[in-house]
Amino acid sequence: MADEPSESVRFDAHGIEPIPDHGRDSTPWEQFWIWSGANIAPINWVLGALGITLGLSLVETLVVVALGNLVGCAVFGLCNVMGHRTGVNQMVLGRAPFGRRGAKVPGVVQGLLAMAWVGVNTWVVLDLMLAVLRQLGVEGGPWLRYLVAGVIMVAQLWLALYGFYAIRTFEKYTVPATVLVMVVMTVLALSQANLDWTSSTATTTPDKFTAVTQLLTAIGVGWGITWVPYSADYSRFVRRGASTRSVFWASALGMYLPTVWLAALGACLASAGASSDPSAIVVSAFGTMALPVLLLIMHGPLATNILNLYSSSLAALSIGVRVARWKLTLFAGVIASAVLLMLMGADSFAHAFDNWMTSILIWISPWAAIVLIDYFVLRRGRLDVSTLYAGPASVNWRGLLSLGMGVVAAWTWQYGLTPVMQGPLAIAMNNTDFSWLSGSLVAGGLYYVLQRSRTPSRHVSAPAERVLS
Repeated sequence: MADEPSESVRFDAHGIEPIPDHGRDSTPWEQFWIWSGANIAPINWVLGALGITLGLSLVETLVVVALGNLVGCAVFGLCNVMGHRTGVNQMVLGRAPFGRRGAKVPGVVQGLLAMAWVGVNTWVVLDLMLAVLRQLGVEGGPWLRYLVAGVIMVAQLWLALYGFYAIRTFEKYTVPATVLVMVVMTVLALSQANLDWTSSTATTTPDKFTAVTQLLTAIGVGWGITWVPYSADYSRFVRRGASTRSVFWASALGMYLPTVWLAALGACLASAGASSDPSAIVVSAFGTMALPVLLLIMHGPLATNILNLYSSSLAALSIGVRVARWKLTLFAGVIASAVLLMLMGADSFAHAFDNWMTSILIWISPWAAIVLIDYFVLRRGRLDVSTLYAGPASVNWRGLLSLGMGVVAAWTWQYGLTPVMQGPLAIAMNNTDFSWLSGSLVAGGLYYVLQRSRTPSRHVSAPAERVLS
């Protein structure tokens, strides 16, 4: 019996219990639109602009973003497969390697993380809105800034109350139109930009390699991995008859294509001399002719924040919080607003964003490695879902120990833009950043060694499936 009744979610028929077959009516194509909509957002322009800021050339930035996201989005696609096979959200799936009580640790972190992402994305929307208003001659000083921020936050909170089915419908009908607008904007921007393909400020080989590793961590491999804790929250609604292969490719490509596309656009504009600040990129590239389409492009951050708010409430339910859904959403809005206020005082969004990405990857990458090793390697894709809800509230100390060691390993090879996020190994290796790799290898490898002595067969009941059958 599930330990969280669906009545706790006021506007959605489902909480964290496995989605019944009659509720699984989504298609892989709809999953593609969900993840595309979440990533066709101005914040992704910063991904490419960050490469130029770090000193790489345009060509180097494009290669790193394109290849790095192949890895990150593939990991993301595999976690979507887990949700489709089980019908269970991602934080509850984490009970398998960590235990029902042990999974509360990453559950708390994920809930807070999703709330904070709302603040990050809202900052970009706010910045763009103010840039539009300035172009229209509307100047309201600090009060206008806070007023616009409040209006945006309220709109996001209201939309997030209605859960998956509203999200699915919203993305299904709005993303295709947004894609068309984005195509027009891309053509217009590139036709006006004087691209510089080869110039870079990182002139020596060690400096260039350092910049590549930092870009890989922040927005190459790292971007897809940061979405892993959300993945099964939405793929659990895909109809059972859909193939595993279609779910994998729909989610992975839904993440990969818009991320690389918009990051490439941001890199091109930054290489042409635009600022790395998102509003400056937009205004300098499109001018007053872009004002109408900017309102449509704001769809991206809003759609992203709906996912963050929905997943944050699922994370809270997953750790045992017994609070009405609307109250959880309001609490998420308070935390997001606090993050927004901090970002509004940042001198450079690109630097603030890099700090944000590197700080969250040190726990997500080892956590994702453990979850994937447990499900696909040790359990061979077989899991008795009832064990995630029934039985004693246990703690798998092997999983938590592996996660803790993975976090430490990730920090030692992390090089952020502040001293506290600069590990000793990273400094010793010329300020390189392989935190995502060191954290994943240590956590995943240690968990495999510690856990393989147990007999996972006692937890499985379904026949084995190929990963991409």
